[in-house]
Amino acid sequence: MRRPLLVADALVNLLLGVLLISFPSGLVRALGIPDATPAFYTGVLGAVLFGVGLALLLEAYGRVRGLGLGLGGAILINSCGAIVLAGWLLVGGLAMPLRGVIFLWSLVVVLGAISALEAWDTWGHHRVQTEPYNDELEQTKRPD
Repeated sequence: MRRPLLVADALVNLLLGVLLISFPSGLVRALGIPDATPAFYTGVLGAVLFGVGLALLLEAYGRVRGLGLGLGGAILINSCGAIVLAGWLLVGGLAMPLRGVIFLWSLVVVLGAISALEAWDTWGHHRVQTEPYNDELEQTKRPD
């Protein structure tokens, strides 16, 4: 279940990254979310999220485990995003139409659900990680 979770998480991050990098005003109005002027910080955040998505794909499909972003890092990133966004929605006094509130709360739910699934896959099975660290794994895969 590890690879599908990493890929699903990567797709969410890549999509959000592209949207935030371009931050199209028409889409912002259609979703009913607060506009960010200037769009500099949203663009930087979009680039970071896009990079997180690429790191997740590298972990999912890379030949060496641990080279990209693993589930533990993804859990922390998604949880922080969900908590901060929920905080803004609860006490931030954001003025937006109902469709914006629904969209942003949906994003909180998606991030929370992905975090919960990744946490369950990582720690819910009561597995112990027995694989070697990256350097040891690299040495075992190199042809002599």
